Amino acid sequence: MVHDLAPLDRAKLAAARRAVDLVEDGMKLGLGTGSTAAWMVRCLAEKVREEGLRVSCVPTSLRTATLARELDLKVVPLEEAGWLDLTIDGADEFDADLALIKGGGGALLQEKIVATASDRMVVISDATKEVKTLGAFPLPVEVIPFGWQASRMLIEEMLGAMDVMGTQASLRMNGARPFFTDEGNHILDLALGRIGNPRQLSLALNQVPGVVENGLFIDICDAVVIGHADGRVIFRDAIAGTEEEEHILFEEADNIFREI
Repeated sequence: MVHDLAPLDRAKLAAARRAVDLVEDGMKLGLGTGSTAAWMVRCLAEKVREEGLRVSCVPTSLRTATLARELDLKVVPLEEAGWLDLTIDGADEFDADLALIKGGGGALLQEKIVATASDRMVVISDATKEVKTLGAFPLPVEVIPFGWQASRMLIEEMLGAMDVMGTQASLRMNGARPFFTDEGNHILDLALGRIGNPRQLSLALNQVPGVVENGLFIDICDAVVIGHADGRVIFRDAIAGTEEEEHILFEEADNIFREI
């Protein structure tokens, strides 16, 4: 039940509930990846079931696709859906300009493709993810396996000329073996400490041979929903320049817990 959840999970659930209020009948939706996005998928499935909505969903990872299908959501590839109305996803960090770091779950490439193929991207988050300056969370960079060591050396050399505190890049592991993305690539996690110029860094990273994409999302997010454990949510809309506070009422016999 809701009140048995950890405070952080209650905050994520509150943000997810508010975000799915944006979903309307007939929409084509992008579904994000990660723990907060998983709450959103469950809330979306509940809303679709209770209101009889017709929506098509494009997941950003195999695990999100699996969850969506288990909850009887209609899953389609991006090629079939075409342009999307709305993408809802989480973030590892966001700043006042709604610049993001994403990719902690290893799905940054599909997440960025889906988000940029949408009329609107809304991020759902708890308050711990809001920062004054990006960079405390290691920045994920997706690289092809061939020559990844050379790509890492080039990245570390390039970082020396960037406005960052650290220059170390480490290969993400899955136990004793390298982590592989859904596309069969590796991820380098950059321990930067602080990113003074995210736009410049993003452009520079994507010029390094072997780099597929990086986890900086600049000028992509349109709004953020920040959840709190007591059910309060802050809806910050960058397009409208507004910020509203609301309160989400949790029901003890919440239907989404039948699926957990």
